[in-house]
Amino acid sequence: MSVAFEVFRGSKEGKIVADTTTRTLGPNEVYIETTHSGLCGTDEHYLKSGIVLGHEGVGIVRQIGPNVNNVKAGDRVGFGYTHYVCGTCEKCLTGWDQYCENKKEYGTHDHDVGSLSGGAVWDAGCVVPIPEGYESADAAPLMCAGATVWTCLTEYGVRPTDRVGVMGIGGLGHLAIKLASAMGCHVVVFSSSEAKREEAFSFGASEYHVFRAGQELKDCKPVNHLLLCGSANVDYSSLIPLMDIHGSIYPLTVDFAPSPVPLLYMNVKGIRIQGSLVASRQSLRSLVQFAADKKIVPTSMQFPLTQEGVEEAMETLRQGKMRYRGVLVR
Repeated sequence: MSVAFEVFRGSKEGKIVADTTTRTLGPNEVYIETTHSGLCGTDEHYLKSGIVLGHEGVGIVRQIGPNVNNVKAGDRVGFGYTHYVCGTCEKCLTGWDQYCENKKEYGTHDHDVGSLSGGAVWDAGCVVPIPEGYESADAAPLMCAGATVWTCLTEYGVRPTDRVGVMGIGGLGHLAIKLASAMGCHVVVFSSSEAKREEAFSFGASEYHVFRAGQELKDCKPVNHLLLCGSANVDYSSLIPLMDIHGSIYPLTVDFAPSPVPLLYMNVKGIRIQGSLVASRQSLRSLVQFAADKKIVPTSMQFPLTQEGVEEAMETLRQGKMRYRGVLVR
């Protein structure tokens, strides 16, 4: 069973290229007609690789391959960073399938699938049902941005009584504020200027502090958890005074340059740096249901899912003008 569909891939020149690809559905695979795709900063990293971009997809299942029994044609589903997990290794069986020993991820397994496309062939076990009544344009950014912060908020001991810090109000940060607030946490926002104060409170923040590296904050009680959602170039020594004893710092942006870590001062306070980027399937499903139940929606800008639309969206993201998540709509 073969399907042909349009895709948008990067190129060595850093330009978006429209292309057509043909895929044959294998066992437990589905063909999804893409209707919406979020845009992620990771797409910029892959721009010159030549692969099909996008890993925040929502669409309609149009065809199913052999052995598919968890979805059917006509279902509306989301699909994210992970394309395939084996379902049989120890990590899959214990609920940590994002660390599957045989996992295949966006950008590492197949140059011809992605959510910036007219369609995608995906493992049926890695798609997420979208609850009825929850808009596809709102669901798409949850597949990566939302899932990234949700994993921090649900897998590492965050409690509703905790002070949760969010540094940087962007694609990740604004969702972290909304989700943590809906969980009942006391959300403390750190930003480099006053510009987003009112917006942060409208998202659910309880406190807002202007903070820059090297600055001492005298009117801010320590936080238990700190999600770094802004610049990837982190000065960890400046963050130590913000943290409570046994607090956790979560760096959620990607940087290939090493960041110095002040081990002595971290050890004195028992501070942990916790990496977390890719969500498990269960985490994605619980996030989408939580967002639907609590009526949490990303703040987004929409663009047409065309070559010109993708280029415009990526340029908006590149210039730092995205407010706050770009969504491509077919």
